[in-house]
Amino acid sequence: PLPYLGQGEYYLEYGTFNVNITVPRDMIVAATGRLQNPGEVLTETQRDRLAEARQSRETVMIIDSTEVGTADTRPSGDGRLTWEYEADRVRDFAWAASQAFIWDAAQAQTGQGTVLAQSFYPKEGLGSSAKKPGWEQSTRFTQHSVEFYSDFVAPYPYPNAINVAGRVGGMEYPQIVFCDVNRRGRSLFRVTDHEFGHAWFPMVVGSDERRWAWMDEGLNTFINRYSTVDYYGGNNRQALQGMSRAITQRFFPSPYSDQPIMTYADHLRRDTGLGFLAYFKPANGLMLLREYVVGPERFDEAFRAYFDRWAYKHPKPADFFRTIENVTGEDLDWFWRSWFYETDVADQAVDSVATGDTTRVTVAQKKDLMLPVTVSLTFEDGSSEQRRIPTEAFFTSDTHTLVLPDRSVQEVQLDPNQLLPDVNRDNNTWTADENGETDRPSNQE
Repeated sequence: PLPYLGQGEYYLEYGTFNVNITVPRDMIVAATGRLQNPGEVLTETQRDRLAEARQSRETVMIIDSTEVGTADTRPSGDGRLTWEYEADRVRDFAWAASQAFIWDAAQAQTGQGTVLAQSFYPKEGLGSSAKKPGWEQSTRFTQHSVEFYSDFVAPYPYPNAINVAGRVGGMEYPQIVFCDVNRRGRSLFRVTDHEFGHAWFPMVVGSDERRWAWMDEGLNTFINRYSTVDYYGGNNRQALQGMSRAITQRFFPSPYSDQPIMTYADHLRRDTGLGFLAYFKPANGLMLLREYVVGPERFDEAFRAYFDRWAYKHPKPADFFRTIENVTGEDLDWFWRSWFYETDVADQAVDSVATGDTTRVTVAQKKDLMLPVTVSLTFEDGSSEQRRIPTEAFFTSDTHTLVLPDRSVQEVQLDPNQLLPDVNRDNNTWTADENGETDRPSNQE
């Protein structure tokens, strides 16, 4: 009964679709599902090229730019053609038809079989130079996304993965997505990769985006970060650093940061509220869990278990939270509450350092998001070490003291790799002055 106001997307049941699409003879159709009558609607040359593409890691042209609009692109005869499709275990159906499609394809591998990655685009989608490639790279991008997520989450379950150049920024449907015809280079990769990430969330794991948009967009944006690093190179922790910095510098000071992630999609503030609360903040939170709180090995096992347990079903937020805790073996209630249900922020600080025969370093959590604390200690003899204070140390007190017998400390630094969305880094470092006396952080509360 929720009214559709334009921000929440679709929440649908699974089924088998049998669809006939009748179009003028000179149109090429792309659609959800497997084409049932290729002998009637495709030329012999097109069928041969598709067979080649199914075996080829390199992109094969099914209809190239010189063939568009010619009689060579359609079977002989008169009258309209009916394209017949069947799709199993899908929650929606989408299609496109055009006289102007360039069409190419290549094989993608899932670890359990192969998928035909395809792109349909007009000549206006072609890139202007090798440095600014356009839709001629789309199938390669699609191939990467299908293969990366098949390994990172679960094997892609459908026979086709189709990218269509259109007028929308990006929109996902089972087996077929639509991306902006004007995107080029890395921008085209990002939208292609994001829309195909939706094949896993919510096309297979059928989350209710009308209520909890983050279960669709946030989980997808999370896996997109790793796909981008894999394709272009880089470091996962650097990606987390960038997201955490953006959270604290761009988003937390904004007016929509006073809404929790759990806010229903159509209740989120307009403009960038949806982008922050449905996409960016939940993705940052999941990266924090994977890279900092839980660790990749345990988190990945739990994340894959969530997909396996809820494929072709309709999970609620508690089902996601419960699965992650169940498989990792860790109580993360404090994180779900602060990050998803509340609007808490983190501010870790060096509260005090007492030197002498025994050094006592007291660390404070000045805000309500109490993430584990990584403490980097540099000693008088030049050696250094890191210690980790778990969140549980702050359950009954906002401070925790590290006791260092027979050690003289020169510097204390919190979150030395700057992985956390700490809203005030000025209180993260303590240093001893030249006389060995303490120099407290200048802006302690």
